[in-house]
Amino acid sequence: MSGHPEADIYHRQGMGQHAGMGARPALVIVDFVVGFADPAHFGGGNIAPAIAETAKLLAFARARRWPVAHTRVVYAEDGADAGVFTLKAPSLLKLTETSPLSQIVPELAPARGEHIVRKQGASGFFGTGLAAWLTQQRADTVVVAGCTTSGCVRATVVDSMQHNFRTVVATDCVGDRALGPHEANLFDMGQKYADLMTRAAIEAAVSG
Repeated sequence: MSGHPEADIYHRQGMGQHAGMGARPALVIVDFVVGFADPAHFGGGNIAPAIAETAKLLAFARARRWPVAHTRVVYAEDGADAGVFTLKAPSLLKLTETSPLSQIVPELAPARGEHIVRKQGASGFFGTGLAAWLTQQRADTVVVAGCTTSGCVRATVVDSMQHNFRTVVATDCVGDRALGPHEANLFDMGQKYADLMTRAAIEAAVSG
């Protein structure tokens, strides 16, 4: 992302440094559910190829016995737990526990022992037990995949950093319905909140 036309502003201000990988990574997969894989509902853009790359990263994480968490947006059938988020995007209320749209895509179906986080906001951390679970797993690094880059991925990344986890965005494992917001948010997260690494680079970094 160093080719951004305004990258020099951030460089002069000392941003864009690397936090690096810690000793105990965990993988957090944000909202790769059926509704976000379908352009007719919440998907589009580069979400489909991001799911395909995440399937490879998930297999690697499982082989290494990393802690793995999956997030889903889940609202009550009667909307009783709906908040301002659903005023901005009321179609999210379709994502109930039993709706086909809210189910994790088959390519990334959780395995036994993987944590499923149900959330009503953008961040996987806000109002959930994700931070406590990661701490219990002794994770010091959170590798983030999922969608959308500009929305729930970004919110999760910011909160991960604010919980003092080293945070890595798997750049080819995150996607958005529109590529402009995807690219802009990757650049900004890389300058302030997270390291940006491809799936292959992440795997190489922990395999050496």
